[in-house]
Amino acid sequence: MQSNRKKSSEPGEKSQLSEVPDIVAPGLQILFVGFNPGIRSALTGHHFAGYSNRFWKLLFESGLTPRQYSPEEGSLLLELGYGITNIVARPTRSAAEIKKSEYKAGSRRLKRLIEELEPKIVCYQGIQVYKEFSGRRTIRCGQQPTSVVEGVIDFVVPSPSGLNRISFADLLKWHKQLKLLKDSIA
Repeated sequence: MQSNRKKSSEPGEKSQLSEVPDIVAPGLQILFVGFNPGIRSALTGHHFAGYSNRFWKLLFESGLTPRQYSPEEGSLLLELGYGITNIVARPTRSAAEIKKSEYKAGSRRLKRLIEELEPKIVCYQGIQVYKEFSGRRTIRCGQQPTSVVEGVIDFVVPSPSGLNRISFADLLKWHKQLKLLKDSIA
């Protein structure tokens, strides 16, 4: 099920960028949560579409997917029990442009979505995403000791954005841990 999101723009922008529809369904194995769509994602209508974004490669290299999917194939993740959403819908060049009010509104929407869908695991694609959602100040990557939504496992990985300078090997380590967790509760 893909949700319909509206066109979005920052006040004063000449052109409007489209919000990227959620790729979600009830009972997912993993719901991936990003910051917000980047410009390329907004232009193409597909999640994690930035040229330097490592999300799709990480899913494959960690064993979470049987092959490397492209952003255009995002809806196929539903067949694997995975979904994608963002904490904030408005596209920006970088997450640094997101306003606190957007995080607050997005957090309320995300919590309702998680409660409705009841995924087994929610994987936050960035420590700051989880900080904004949970309100917690100290976050480490991996499975969180307590979850925001009861009955759902919260798991945090570093942002796969090319703007994040963490090495691919470090990103892959966390995604492999996510796969082990998923396999252990399947």
